[in-house]
Amino acid sequence: MQPSIRWGRAIALAYALSLGTLTLGTGAAHADALDDIMATKKIRIATDLAIPPSGMIDDQMKPVGSDVETAQLLAKDWGLELEFVQTTGATRIPNVQTGKADIIISTLSVTPERARKYGYTHAIGSADNVVVARADDNRIRTLEDLNGLVVATQLASAVQPELEEHNRRLESQGRGGYRELRLFTAFPESQLALAAGQVDAIVVASPAAAVLLRKVPGKYRIAARFGHTTPLAWVTRPEDVDLRNYIDLRIDELRDSGRLRELQLKWLGFEMDAVGDRRSPVV
Repeated sequence: MQPSIRWGRAIALAYALSLGTLTLGTGAAHADALDDIMATKKIRIATDLAIPPSGMIDDQMKPVGSDVETAQLLAKDWGLELEFVQTTGATRIPNVQTGKADIIISTLSVTPERARKYGYTHAIGSADNVVVARADDNRIRTLEDLNGLVVATQLASAVQPELEEHNRRLESQGRGGYRELRLFTAFPESQLALAAGQVDAIVVASPAAAVLLRKVPGKYRIAARFGHTTPLAWVTRPEDVDLRNYIDLRIDELRDSGRLRELQLKWLGFEMDAVGDRRSPVV
């Protein structure tokens, strides 16, 4: 069986188990977040504003980006006041788990481990993790070429444990492994470190890499693909089934009306591929 098929089935199984857990939990004496949102006419959305073009701060110190505009669009359609809960990659999920935010609209990869713990919405697209190197650095052609180099990614990203496993595999082969795996709290920090020569390569999601290469043409190149194509989705608390179902309907409307495609073209410059069906975003 091919690794990509095994990976997809692992996500599918975890996602199905997650849905089963949610179904069992719907009878619990717990007020769904949707009830509170509709009662207060306010929705709190956690968004990472350091992942351009999904989320960032503009020259006027206002939040902008594809995730930001999508959140604004949804709140407007629902007639709700919108509160942004600014977050980082490491605090996105804890903000929802602790009740500081109602939903994460900050591009999250669906992984088997996450799907067992969190309530994912319908997929909004997909992405690959790619290795980005400086254009004038020809040392990296495959993943094995990362051996002995300083590699960086974002802290608490989906690819962090994959990089750690890859490093252990290189070490077990007697090759030494990475010189260092450096973790940054935000993607722009890793990009600056790459530009300054402080790291040899960064591993990021393909949409962010595409925007970076378009923003500064000729300075960087995609050296290799890391891991598998993964669905991207939003997250609520597992018990907030009504909220998630309500959001799923809105996502379907955005997709069917072409508005989601318009937002992706505006901010990314391309339309993200859909992966799997709407309820089970798997490869």
